[in-house]
Amino acid sequence: MNYAPPRLIATDLDGTIVRFDGSISPRTVNALNGARAKGAIVYFVTGRPPRWLGDVTEAFGVKEVPTTICGNGALVFDVATNSIVREDFLQPEDALEAVKRLRGHIVDASFACELGDDFRREKRYHARWDVGMDVTGVGAIEEVIDRPMLKLLTRCASEALSSDEMLQIAIEQISEFVDVTHSNPEDSLLEISAFGVNKGSALARMAATHGLIAADCVAFGDNPNDVSMLKWAGRSWAMAGGHRDAKAAANSLAASCEEDGVAEVIEELFGLDRQDGLA
Repeated sequence: MNYAPPRLIATDLDGTIVRFDGSISPRTVNALNGARAKGAIVYFVTGRPPRWLGDVTEAFGVKEVPTTICGNGALVFDVATNSIVREDFLQPEDALEAVKRLRGHIVDASFACELGDDFRREKRYHARWDVGMDVTGVGAIEEVIDRPMLKLLTRCASEALSSDEMLQIAIEQISEFVDVTHSNPEDSLLEISAFGVNKGSALARMAATHGLIAADCVAFGDNPNDVSMLKWAGRSWAMAGGHRDAKAAANSLAASCEEDGVAEVIEELFGLDRQDGLA
């Protein structure tokens, strides 16, 4: 690669720098810290809410975690100070309209609301991961849509439809007033945000606060919720084994998260030595 080092690095977490066992390798931590030592700004850009960043703080240290764009762009969070930098939440009226339309077009649709500090779900909505709190569930999500949210989540309870199939339906039905994506093709799950709110738009706004444009930035990701970010950045890498949409959106392909693909690219961009204790 004969590129000048970028001024800003944006990377997805799960499947990109977080391995499938939930770990972040020392090599990746050292590469990102090394780039920061050379003047690069780093943003983590994830679909997760802030309360799910424990593995990241453990790997980097709470005071060293880069500012994190959460909820696919809905919330910018400063982990070191435990404070919100910016929020662009989905409003209740748009969430209710999305629920109304999707109930008639997605078989076995069930719903949940990710609010950042709270999680609300229908009893039929089965979360595959610990949501971080005890959630009893309600009969219909409309009963508890009463405040702005990070994301509206839609699951095909029977898994009769894949995430890709659900996304095609949702694009036809609701994309004119909300942003819709997914982060796992195997999960039968959609993630719905406010219109115009996605990883790419959030990253562009944050880059602008540093006086930077797309040409100054590089991005890494592996799934459809990363597409907007991969398309926006001047240079972008999709992960080997990632979703076809991410690969189509990116300029280049990096080795998988299991092989420290992001670290490998950053080491080359910044002229860093590999530092992971391995020969």
